[in-house]
Amino acid sequence: MRALPLSVILLAAAIAAVSATSGRLHARADGPALRHIVLAELFTSEGCSSCPPADALLQRIAAASPLDGVDVLGLEEHVDYWDHLGWRDPFSSSAFTRRQSDYDARVFRNGDIYTPQLVVDGAFDAIGSDARSIRDAIARAAARPGADLRVTATTAEARAHVIVHVDLPATIDRRKDADILVAIVEDGLTSHVDRGENRGRTLAHAAVVRSMTTIGAVKSGASSGDAVADLTVDSAWQVAHLRLIAFVQERSTLRILGASSFHF
Repeated sequence: MRALPLSVILLAAAIAAVSATSGRLHARADGPALRHIVLAELFTSEGCSSCPPADALLQRIAAASPLDGVDVLGLEEHVDYWDHLGWRDPFSSSAFTRRQSDYDARVFRNGDIYTPQLVVDGAFDAIGSDARSIRDAIARAAARPGADLRVTATTAEARAHVIVHVDLPATIDRRKDADILVAIVEDGLTSHVDRGENRGRTLAHAAVVRSMTTIGAVKSGASSGDAVADLTVDSAWQVAHLRLIAFVQERSTLRILGASSFHF
């Protein structure tokens, strides 16, 4: 068995040290256990031959976190800058390209937009297929205090009525406004790729972001906030495979302060 690098050991110790007091402790929907929650955004494309392994890795870490006591909420955000290179990704959107560009311009400042890129809690990034670097990023994110979110929703007539409540503990160092966002994600999707780098392959996807909407805000200095919204549910989406992922993101730094999910 290969020994863990010192950085991972230290980060795991940091998680243990904050686990008793962190505001990022949430009750799971299926039991009383309290766990940390981090948000992992994968910028990916069906036109990129390096992306399918990253897609699969995101599915694995979301299903079984690489760190004890931590839950990972994954988002597959399909960018559109590969669409002119032989295959148009049916899940791609210029909105996700802009979101990735914002992270590079305002957080990482590398001048390098690429796929697959995984961004954890808006603050740490790694190549989406690099399991060790992703584990480190998750550990670093989970070691920070975070917000508690409670999200509920009902669906009727192609609409989802969403309610999100946010509690921000005093341990969070926050001086700016934060946005409350909700992503509708769909699991169990597949595509047969006819052209481009993945020609001839059938690709499986989970947590594909169908929409991402800012539905409210928590003002600087406030310890809590609420948001209510009616979101469109497209008739082409399979309601049985849809989930909501709500998160709070600091507007100036793009840091994710907390996240939670809801199954329809």
